[in-house]
Amino acid sequence: MFPLIVTVFLLVPIIEIYLLIQVGQVIGAGWTIFFVVLTAVIGVWLLRIQGLSTLMRAQRKLQENELPAREILEGMGLVIAGALLLTPGFFTDAVGFFLLFPPTRIWLVSRIASRMVVSSTVNMHGYQARDEDVIDGVKFHREDESSQKLR
Repeated sequence: MFPLIVTVFLLVPIIEIYLLIQVGQVIGAGWTIFFVVLTAVIGVWLLRIQGLSTLMRAQRKLQENELPAREILEGMGLVIAGALLLTPGFFTDAVGFFLLFPPTRIWLVSRIASRMVVSSTVNMHGYQARDEDVIDGVKFHREDESSQKLR
């Protein structure tokens, strides 16, 4: 995991600098700065709309006594998208818009959620619970020998 993080922190700035130089050579420095600022403004505006929509869905689920797990994961994706959109550059803006686009964000969240569900069924010893191993705790009642003697 650590080598991946180091690679990302090294490659992303290099990609950003390269893209900014290439775009700046084609359209000029002023237009490049304008488009970087414009993408940030549009991204923040879209982020606000998507964030409010996700927040409203989460509140609705809470009112229905449901856990808004998907909405929480979508909210985390939106936070990451916002950070990427506020970072100057075209590459981070592209990734940020990718996370803002609802179909791609929902696809990514469902992939993450399915991995979380699979990993939560396996305990730290690698034992995967089967249906017959699960006891419904609501209906479970244990009677010890000492409690039976008192009756």
